[in-house]
Amino acid sequence: MKDVIFGFLGTGNMGGALASAVSKKTSPAAVVLSNRTRAKAEALADKLGCAVAENAETAESAKFLFLGVKPQGMRELLASLSDVLGARKDRFVLVTMAAGLTVKTIREMAGGDYPVARIMPNTPAAVGEGVILYAADGLTDEEDGTLRDALSGAGQVIVLPEEKIDAGSALSGCGPAFVCMMIEALADGAVACGLPRALALSAAAQTLKGTASLMLETGKHPGALKDEVCSPGGSTIEGVRTLEEGALRASCIDAVIAAYEKTKELGKQ
Repeated sequence: MKDVIFGFLGTGNMGGALASAVSKKTSPAAVVLSNRTRAKAEALADKLGCAVAENAETAESAKFLFLGVKPQGMRELLASLSDVLGARKDRFVLVTMAAGLTVKTIREMAGGDYPVARIMPNTPAAVGEGVILYAADGLTDEEDGTLRDALSGAGQVIVLPEEKIDAGSALSGCGPAFVCMMIEALADGAVACGLPRALALSAAAQTLKGTASLMLETGKHPGALKDEVCSPGGSTIEGVRTLEEGALRASCIDAVIAAYEKTKELGKQ
């Protein structure tokens, strides 16, 4: 596997989404997949056209090693690979996407002062519309550029100081769940008013997507866009009043803060 550049240790939802994006952005020949359940890696590899290998084989050959396991499983994974990593004579980069685990912690678990990139992608990365928070330490300019370019196939790569990753993760990493709850709730309201379920869900999702695109393309503040829809004495301002009574904005703020505090807690375990 001398031509392998990107190795994925774990092909769950997030690891699989990134592997797919990297394969399309670079080349399937540059990607190898490993997973505890080999059949799962093989199914994705068949779809993408890349190779499959055991964890140790991937760890001894890939330039960029994506550690696609949950925080609770990271120590076990890296302990199983520490000898392989320690025996390597070439440069390689550990890429972690585990919530709450710092670069320092990853190095301690891996048993070496290796270059580490800490990323936090979100689920829209699966369709190339994600947010990938990015902080790196010890990478050369070339390594940094290669990795960021490969990740750009999954969406917008946002470079942050590492100490801001947890806060960003509480927003963009957890945010898709919050947004999905809003879509579902808006659709429920439309169903209560007589709209068919499938149409309500489609219209709610497109409304959120379109409004987000409008904000990003025009650069207008969301408050200004809201005001443009609210006619005096009209239907929209009455709905806004109801949302304010239900403390929608306070609930969204509290949700992000709660997710941030939980992420910090995970990093301490």
